[in-house]
Amino acid sequence: MTIKPLIILPDPVLRQVSKPIERIDADLKRLADDMLETMYDAPGIGLAAIQVGVPRRILVIDVSREGEEKQPQVFINPKIVKSSDERSVYEEGCLSIPDYYAEVERPATVSVEYLDRDGKEQTVEADGLLATCLQHEIDHLNGVLFIDYISRLKREMVIKKFTKAAKSAKAL
Repeated sequence: MTIKPLIILPDPVLRQVSKPIERIDADLKRLADDMLETMYDAPGIGLAAIQVGVPRRILVIDVSREGEEKQPQVFINPKIVKSSDERSVYEEGCLSIPDYYAEVERPATVSVEYLDRDGKEQTVEADGLLATCLQHEIDHLNGVLFIDYISRLKREMVIKKFTKAAKSAKAL
């Protein structure tokens, strides 16, 4: 398994819409394993392929708590088929926007259809942290970032900060 470099804001790759996966093969499973390794190394609880520069509709999640056994999940071509009217607010962060957190309001529960790593059709009814994480990562597949849910002023400040940091890093 390989730890892949993360794509960081303001890289325009993060705004790409990912393409559906046509075939589940050894290369895709290797990508899923690499994504899990990268996510655990970061550390994080979710990662979409676009965040490692691969514009394909696959994401990985593990919302197990520290000290619990790892529970890695792979979602291929996930789509939200139902979401609740009830809302919940979580403080979200993102591996592509390091060290920045903001409260985001999303549907409290979602129903997601996807293929597992063996290509079997699955449906998950998610609430709590899993529901938030799924929505966050599926947004990535659609070129949407969690900062798109905060005020325009805060979003512009975050983008400006990361743009400045990227320019400084290039100057080195």
